[in-house]
Amino acid sequence: MTPAQYFEMVPPTVDMTIRSELFHTNEFNFAVAVILSAQATDKKVNEVTPALFSVAPTPEKMLTLGLDGLKEHIRVISFFNNKAKNIIALSERLHAENMTDKFPTKYHNRDELMKLPGIGQKTANVVCNVLWGAPNIGVDTHVFRNAHRYGWVDDADNTPEKVELKLLKKIPKKYHPIVNHVMVLHGRYVCTALRPKCDKCPVAKYCPVAK
Repeated sequence: MTPAQYFEMVPPTVDMTIRSELFHTNEFNFAVAVILSAQATDKKVNEVTPALFSVAPTPEKMLTLGLDGLKEHIRVISFFNNKAKNIIALSERLHAENMTDKFPTKYHNRDELMKLPGIGQKTANVVCNVLWGAPNIGVDTHVFRNAHRYGWVDDADNTPEKVELKLLKKIPKKYHPIVNHVMVLHGRYVCTALRPKCDKCPVAKYCPVAK
Protein backbone atom coordinates (compact mmCIF):
# COMPACT_ATOMS: atom_id res chain seq x y z
CA MET A 1 0.00 0.00 0.00
CA THR A 2 1.44 3.34 -1.02
CA PRO A 3 0.87 6.57 0.91
CA ALA A 4 -1.03 7.95 -2.10
CA GLN A 5 -3.45 4.99 -2.06
CA TYR A 6 -3.96 5.45 1.66
CA PHE A 7 -4.74 9.16 1.64
CA GLU A 8 -6.82 9.04 -1.54
CA MET A 9 -9.32 6.93 0.42
CA VAL A 10 -10.08 9.75 2.88
CA PRO A 11 -13.81 10.43 2.35
CA PRO A 12 -14.47 13.82 0.72
CA THR A 13 -17.05 14.52 3.44
CA VAL A 14 -14.38 14.54 6.18
CA ASP A 15 -13.90 18.01 7.64
CA MET A 16 -10.17 18.52 7.32
CA THR A 17 -10.28 21.72 9.36
CA ILE A 18 -10.77 19.58 12.48
CA ARG A 19 -7.37 18.12 13.25
CA SER A 20 -7.57 17.20 16.91
CA GLU A 21 -10.01 15.66 19.36
CA LEU A 22 -8.41 17.50 22.26
CA PHE A 23 -10.76 19.97 23.94
CA HIS A 24 -9.54 23.55 23.75
CA THR A 25 -10.91 27.07 23.53
CA ASN A 26 -7.87 29.02 22.34
CA GLU A 27 -4.29 28.62 21.15
CA PHE A 28 -2.70 28.71 24.58
CA ASN A 29 -4.82 26.02 26.13
CA PHE A 30 -4.55 23.85 23.05
CA ALA A 31 -0.79 23.78 23.63
CA VAL A 32 -1.46 22.92 27.28
CA ALA A 33 -3.78 20.08 26.20
CA VAL A 34 -1.11 18.68 23.87
CA ILE A 35 1.46 18.77 26.69
CA LEU A 36 -0.98 16.89 28.92
CA SER A 37 -1.67 14.30 26.20
CA ALA A 38 1.90 12.98 26.16
CA GLN A 39 1.69 9.29 27.22
CA ALA A 40 -2.00 9.81 28.00
CA THR A 41 -5.15 9.37 25.94
CA ASP A 42 -7.08 12.30 24.51
CA LYS A 43 -10.15 10.91 26.28
CA LYS A 44 -8.46 11.13 29.69
CA VAL A 45 -7.13 14.62 28.98
CA ASN A 46 -10.59 15.77 27.87
CA GLU A 47 -12.00 14.65 31.21
CA VAL A 48 -10.05 17.33 33.06
CA THR A 49 -9.43 20.18 30.64
CA PRO A 50 -12.95 21.69 30.44
CA ALA A 51 -12.89 22.45 34.17
CA LEU A 52 -9.23 23.52 34.04
CA PHE A 53 -9.69 25.87 31.10
CA SER A 54 -12.81 27.40 32.60
CA VAL A 55 -10.63 28.87 35.37
CA ALA A 56 -7.25 29.06 33.60
CA PRO A 57 -7.73 29.82 29.89
CA THR A 58 -4.69 32.12 29.60
CA PRO A 59 -1.10 32.22 30.89
CA GLU A 60 -2.05 34.87 33.46
CA LYS A 61 -4.98 32.84 34.78
CA MET A 62 -2.84 29.70 34.85
CA LEU A 63 -0.30 31.49 37.03
CA THR A 64 -3.10 32.69 39.27
CA LEU A 65 -4.24 29.08 39.66
CA GLY A 66 -0.68 28.18 40.63
CA LEU A 67 1.28 24.95 40.63
CA ASP A 68 -0.69 23.25 43.41
CA GLY A 69 -4.02 24.31 41.95
CA LEU A 70 -3.01 22.99 38.53
CA LYS A 71 -1.93 19.68 40.01
CA GLU A 72 -5.34 19.25 41.63
CA HIS A 73 -6.98 19.59 38.21
CA ILE A 74 -4.67 17.20 36.36
CA ARG A 75 -3.89 14.65 39.08
CA VAL A 76 -5.46 11.79 37.08
CA ILE A 77 -3.13 12.43 34.12
CA SER A 78 0.09 10.43 33.88
CA PHE A 79 3.25 12.28 34.96
CA PHE A 80 1.11 15.16 36.23
CA ASN A 81 3.85 16.56 38.48
CA ASN A 82 6.32 17.17 35.66
CA LYS A 83 3.60 18.32 33.30
CA ALA A 84 2.34 20.84 35.86
CA LYS A 85 5.86 22.25 36.30
CA ASN A 86 6.27 22.59 32.54
CA ILE A 87 2.88 24.26 32.09
CA ILE A 88 3.59 26.78 34.83
CA ALA A 89 7.03 27.50 33.33
CA LEU A 90 5.40 27.91 29.91
CA SER A 91 2.79 30.26 31.38
CA GLU A 92 5.48 32.38 33.06
CA ARG A 93 7.39 32.72 29.81
CA LEU A 94 4.34 33.60 27.72
CA HIS A 95 2.88 35.95 30.32
CA ALA A 96 6.19 37.82 30.37
CA GLU A 97 5.68 38.33 26.63
CA ASN A 98 2.17 39.68 27.24
CA MET A 99 0.44 36.72 25.61
CA THR A 100 -3.28 36.45 26.28
CA ASP A 101 -4.80 33.52 24.41
CA LYS A 102 -2.91 33.58 21.08
CA PHE A 103 0.75 32.89 20.45
CA PRO A 104 2.85 35.81 19.22
CA THR A 105 3.57 35.45 15.51
CA LYS A 106 7.21 34.59 16.12
CA TYR A 107 6.08 31.26 17.61
CA HIS A 108 4.22 30.20 14.49
CA ASN A 109 7.00 27.80 13.57
CA ARG A 110 8.38 24.66 15.14
CA ASP A 111 11.88 25.84 15.95
CA GLU A 112 10.69 28.83 17.96
CA LEU A 113 7.99 26.84 19.74
CA MET A 114 10.57 24.28 20.83
CA LYS A 115 12.42 27.01 22.72
CA LEU A 116 9.46 27.22 25.12
CA PRO A 117 9.28 25.14 28.32
CA GLY A 118 7.52 21.80 27.95
CA ILE A 119 7.33 21.88 24.17
CA GLY A 120 9.32 19.22 22.35
CA GLN A 121 9.28 18.35 18.67
CA LYS A 122 6.10 16.28 18.70
CA THR A 123 4.17 18.89 20.67
CA ALA A 124 5.45 21.68 18.42
CA ASN A 125 4.51 19.70 15.31
CA VAL A 126 0.97 19.12 16.52
CA VAL A 127 0.48 22.73 17.63
CA CYS A 128 1.78 24.12 14.32
CA ASN A 129 -0.28 21.66 12.30
CA VAL A 130 -3.57 22.13 14.12
CA LEU A 131 -3.43 25.86 14.82
CA TRP A 132 -1.71 27.16 11.70
CA GLY A 133 -1.96 24.36 9.14
CA ALA A 134 1.78 23.74 8.97
CA PRO A 135 2.74 20.55 7.08
CA ASN A 136 4.42 19.01 10.11
CA ILE A 137 3.74 15.48 11.30
CA GLY A 138 3.41 14.82 15.00
CA VAL A 139 4.55 11.22 15.29
CA ASP A 140 2.63 9.70 18.19
CA THR A 141 2.21 5.99 18.93
CA HIS A 142 -0.45 5.54 16.22
CA VAL A 143 1.56 7.23 13.48
CA PHE A 144 4.77 5.47 14.53
CA ARG A 145 3.12 2.03 14.68
CA ASN A 146 1.21 2.20 11.43
CA ALA A 147 3.99 3.81 9.41
CA HIS A 148 6.00 0.69 10.23
CA ARG A 149 3.00 -1.61 9.75
CA TYR A 150 2.42 -0.34 6.21
CA GLY A 151 6.09 -0.55 5.30
CA TRP A 152 6.45 3.20 4.75
CA VAL A 153 9.42 3.22 7.12
CA ASP A 154 11.79 0.47 8.21
CA ASP A 155 13.47 -0.76 11.38
CA ALA A 156 16.21 1.85 11.07
CA ASP A 157 13.56 4.55 11.51
CA ASN A 158 13.38 3.95 15.22
CA THR A 159 12.62 7.42 16.54
CA PRO A 160 9.70 9.81 15.93
CA GLU A 161 12.11 12.26 14.29
CA LYS A 162 13.34 9.66 11.78
CA VAL A 163 9.80 8.54 11.02
CA GLU A 164 8.68 12.12 10.38
CA LEU A 165 11.55 12.76 7.97
CA LYS A 166 10.80 9.58 6.03
CA LEU A 167 7.05 10.28 5.88
CA LEU A 168 7.57 13.83 4.65
CA LYS A 169 9.61 12.40 1.77
CA LYS A 170 7.24 9.55 0.90
CA ILE A 171 3.81 11.12 1.32
CA PRO A 172 2.71 13.49 -1.48
CA LYS A 173 2.98 17.11 -0.31
CA LYS A 174 -0.69 17.87 -0.88
CA TYR A 175 -1.51 15.48 1.97
CA HIS A 176 1.04 16.79 4.49
CA PRO A 177 -1.40 19.07 6.38
CA ILE A 178 -3.75 16.15 7.12
CA VAL A 179 -1.28 13.30 7.75
CA ASN A 180 -1.33 13.58 11.52
CA HIS A 181 -5.11 13.98 11.75
CA VAL A 182 -5.92 11.06 9.46
CA MET A 183 -3.33 8.60 10.76
CA VAL A 184 -4.08 9.29 14.43
CA LEU A 185 -7.84 8.80 14.04
CA HIS A 186 -7.40 5.77 11.79
CA GLY A 187 -4.94 4.23 14.24
CA ARG A 188 -7.12 5.03 17.23
CA TYR A 189 -10.40 3.64 15.91
CA VAL A 190 -9.71 1.26 13.01
CA CYS A 191 -6.08 0.20 12.52
CA THR A 192 -5.52 -0.42 16.21
CA ALA A 193 -2.46 -2.05 17.76
CA LEU A 194 -4.39 -5.19 18.75
CA ARG A 195 -7.15 -6.70 16.63
CA PRO A 196 -7.29 -4.05 13.89
CA LYS A 197 -10.74 -3.77 12.30
CA CYS A 198 -9.68 -4.75 8.80
CA ASP A 199 -13.28 -5.62 7.84
CA LYS A 200 -14.23 -1.96 8.32
CA CYS A 201 -11.09 -0.42 6.86
CA PRO A 202 -11.41 1.56 3.59
CA VAL A 203 -7.82 0.74 2.57
CA ALA A 204 -7.87 -2.97 3.43
CA LYS A 205 -7.85 -3.90 -0.26
CA TYR A 206 -4.42 -2.29 -0.60
CA CYS A 207 -3.00 -3.24 2.77
CA PRO A 208 -0.50 -6.12 3.01
CA VAL A 209 -1.30 -6.56 6.72
CA ALA A 210 -5.01 -7.12 6.06
CA LYS A 211 -4.14 -9.79 3.52
